[in-house]
Amino acid sequence: MNPEIQTFEPFSMEYEDLSFESALLALRNRRGLVALDSAGGRPADYSWIGFDPIDLPPGLTGIEDLRPLMARYGLDQEKSSTIPGPFKGGFIGALAYDLGVHGEDQDLPAEPWAMPEIVGGIYTTFLVFDHRANKVTLVFDGNIRIEPDLKAILKDLEFDRSPQEVAVGNLQRHTSSEEHQGRIETSREEIAAGEYYQVNLAHRFTASMQGDPLDLYMKLRISNSAPYCGFMAFEDGSLLSSSPELLLSYNGEQVFTRPIKGTAARFEDPERDRQSRESLLKSEKDRAELAMIVDLERNDLGRIAQTGSVRVDQFPELETYTRVHHLVATVRALPKPEIDAIDLLHALFPGGSITGAPKLASMDAIARLEGEGRGFFTGSLGFLSFDGSACFNIMIRTAIWRPTGDGRGEISFRVGGGITHASNAKEEDQETLDKAAGLIDAWS
Repeated sequence: MNPEIQTFEPFSMEYEDLSFESALLALRNRRGLVALDSAGGRPADYSWIGFDPIDLPPGLTGIEDLRPLMARYGLDQEKSSTIPGPFKGGFIGALAYDLGVHGEDQDLPAEPWAMPEIVGGIYTTFLVFDHRANKVTLVFDGNIRIEPDLKAILKDLEFDRSPQEVAVGNLQRHTSSEEHQGRIETSREEIAAGEYYQVNLAHRFTASMQGDPLDLYMKLRISNSAPYCGFMAFEDGSLLSSSPELLLSYNGEQVFTRPIKGTAARFEDPERDRQSRESLLKSEKDRAELAMIVDLERNDLGRIAQTGSVRVDQFPELETYTRVHHLVATVRALPKPEIDAIDLLHALFPGGSITGAPKLASMDAIARLEGEGRGFFTGSLGFLSFDGSACFNIMIRTAIWRPTGDGRGEISFRVGGGITHASNAKEEDQETLDKAAGLIDAWS
């Protein structure tokens, strides 16, 4: 064993009657608190709560910088077999959209809040919630976890906690409906001119807030529950994500991505809701939009996949969430033997569903038409496990919080949608508001 490699020797203990909500609130004051949360939808196999991480080194500027960081750690394979689920300790963090495409010299604008482009840490202390077996496991590193600290963790988890109240001010829309529709019409003209086929355009809301962002997240995960929700506290900010979209899932053998394209509103009336679903499934525009992105993802995966291994599951699939229906497709591949999880991130990031096609041309259009960096919006939150597996969402339906002093803060979120030549600007603008409804209800 290389003496410079630190081996993670996990020890674990099982819990009974410990809810995800209670545990997350009980650990609110722990440094580097993070949750990867299967709050609703499918799959809902596992959730994780991590805390007290090993900090990232300063100066990370790209996804490739995570490779030497992960190489510093080994894994006790025998002991790790006791950990439920695919995460066996490792990096948990968020990657900003503005990192761009690996290996490309892109001139992307600055994000207004000047947030970092990579946040997170190396997590060897975490809770695993196995939703299938209804089991909770506390995992910690036997090499470094000292008994008094373990006792403190156990004491934190002894009592149920309840969310605290938060107060959110009036939302400010930074791009008017008229301006957003004008951007859409410009993109339609550029599509007609052959500059690109599809582009994802978004606009931003902000609001003042009083209270803890974790308490706002507890409301968000209910009002807009989804399979790839997440919360991450970092220096000078927090991420609150209620994303239904998967960028990649990799188990060391097979990788798949699940792009979303096509949205229809939910209705309380069952008949209206059924009509909304059927209309979405029959929509030629939405099916064509999804087909374009599936082709892009097939190409992205094809560059790192074994010959003939890229395939698409049933097309399209309809997924129903708290506020909207979506069209989804699953694209799978078997990576070449020399490919690892970071190579897969290089190939897929940022997700084609939130850029457009071709990816570089659509990202240039986004930068020009939106006029500001996106930060973590449409970036990815997830993990790189010590055993080589990985899972990352796409951070749509995601809010960012930053402190402004005196116990107050400010939240920001963006909503957008895919634009093709067949798009109707007014309808596309309304679709962004349908997507925003789950976030707005969380703090209204």
